[in-house]
Amino acid sequence: MSVPHVNPTTRAQESTNAIERLYITMRHMLNRGFYKPSGVSGKSLKSALLVLRPEIYGSVAEEKAELNGLVYVLDRLPEGIEECRFINLTSDEGFSRSHIPAIVPPKRRRNCYRIDQEQMNIEITRGRSDIYDILTHLTFLFIESEKICDKVLVEESGQTVRDWDKLGEYLALKKPTSKQREVAIIHAAQILGRTFDEIDDALQSFAQANNTDRFLRIVYALGSLAIEERTERNKRTITFSPLLRERLGHHIHGERWATTIKEELLKNDLIDRPIHIISANMHSVMNSLFASPALEELMEGQSDLEMFETLSKDGSEALRKQVWSKAEENGMIFIDDTTGANIDVQLFDSAKFINKDCSYDLLTGDSDADKPVIFVMDYAFGEQAYETIDELLRPFEKQGQKHYLKVESISVMGKAGILEGGKGDLMIPSAHIFEGTADNYPFTNQLKASDFEDSGLKVLEGTMVTVLGTSLQNKDLLRFFYESTWNVIGLEMEGVHYQKAIQAASKIRKNIRKDVALRYAYYASDNPLETGSTLASGGLGQTGVKPTYLITEKILKQIFST
Repeated sequence: MSVPHVNPTTRAQESTNAIERLYITMRHMLNRGFYKPSGVSGKSLKSALLVLRPEIYGSVAEEKAELNGLVYVLDRLPEGIEECRFINLTSDEGFSRSHIPAIVPPKRRRNCYRIDQEQMNIEITRGRSDIYDILTHLTFLFIESEKICDKVLVEESGQTVRDWDKLGEYLALKKPTSKQREVAIIHAAQILGRTFDEIDDALQSFAQANNTDRFLRIVYALGSLAIEERTERNKRTITFSPLLRERLGHHIHGERWATTIKEELLKNDLIDRPIHIISANMHSVMNSLFASPALEELMEGQSDLEMFETLSKDGSEALRKQVWSKAEENGMIFIDDTTGANIDVQLFDSAKFINKDCSYDLLTGDSDADKPVIFVMDYAFGEQAYETIDELLRPFEKQGQKHYLKVESISVMGKAGILEGGKGDLMIPSAHIFEGTADNYPFTNQLKASDFEDSGLKVLEGTMVTVLGTSLQNKDLLRFFYESTWNVIGLEMEGVHYQKAIQAASKIRKNIRKDVALRYAYYASDNPLETGSTLASGGLGQTGVKPTYLITEKILKQIFST
């Protein structure tokens, strides 16, 4: 009797299972209210992450330390978190009214509060995706801290190795010399399994004006907590506040955000006007409309692209203020979000545009009541896209009158990972699929690849996969998406959530017109299938300027042509 051939589990299947375990474990811990990294749940998270080996975390599964991943993670977590044994995830619970200053990570808009030497509170106002993001990054930090501990702690004696002791002595110095710093780098290189040059580069990446040795202090703090956990049983703990667990999923912040905006629309007599929603950054639409007229004399002889590149550079604050002033002269209303959603909004009333002040030809036949209002909202984060759009598209009731928003179009421009091509290339989706499920959302995109054929950039058209987290992808899983019949061209975090809210509002609840025009376009922030091209390899810099403004131009031209 022949034995049937059984295909071994592929790396893509292992990765899918690991992601599923990660999310099931996270949901379990959230319901439970706390977990310890050294406990059963914490070990389950670490085990799943090591099986997955995300590209963005590089050498996390190896003995040597992962430096690029550390930079990426700490840019998205509050400064000082590596020193804290207790990390408390909370809802918006009034800390902003206390004397404790908010700490905002450089690459994530979230308010964090250092309660004392041992505790950090992190406010969660952007839904479950925010929690998953934080827990994944924390798990990476815990793995790295244990790697340091394994290297420096002699289990039999409970003593630490000489390199560790010397690093501690150096960090205790008040004014170390450059020679002493170099010796400390050598000790750190030995501990982390990296070269002198790599540690020196990391030192430059983390350095602050008043803390040039920040990287070494981070390493020492991570290792110290892990050592104390093993030798003194001082266990690290992550907790979820009761109010956070109670509020999660109830659109508390999304409802406040949407209500604030509708109040502003009503106050300015815009709520019954044709509205075009654009999810984008807070500069590209404004600059596309008003930068050229505002800077005409200063930028004479420069192309629009050169002007936009100049505006995006450090040190161009004065020029950006001129464009902002021109936009305000032409009726721009800026809504600085204070609801906790962390999504600012700009409203552009085209009825107030002065022809010579706008870069686009305005329609002259329409009455002011028919002229479009361009509604620009900052990027949502993961599941928050559903919460905000779902609440925004609901009718607004005021003084017994119900106002249905006259939404003519919804456009989404964002950064995404590309699976064929490089940074700055374009992706035009025809459908979104949700990672880990069979959920799929095909739609008619008003933007086409042919719209960008003369751009000089590579343009892909096909399916985008909405992932549960950008830090949970590896090459095996992405290659499966790329090579399968799903025809996946890239990955992002919000598309499915936008589409769910739009379809519910237009086809089920009938809150907006059924044939609302949809425009989605993404530009590549990274190619996770290429070594050295992940998000951890650095930002886009000037590479992102051209695709950003090309997409913005196509969106605005379509809006004004209707």
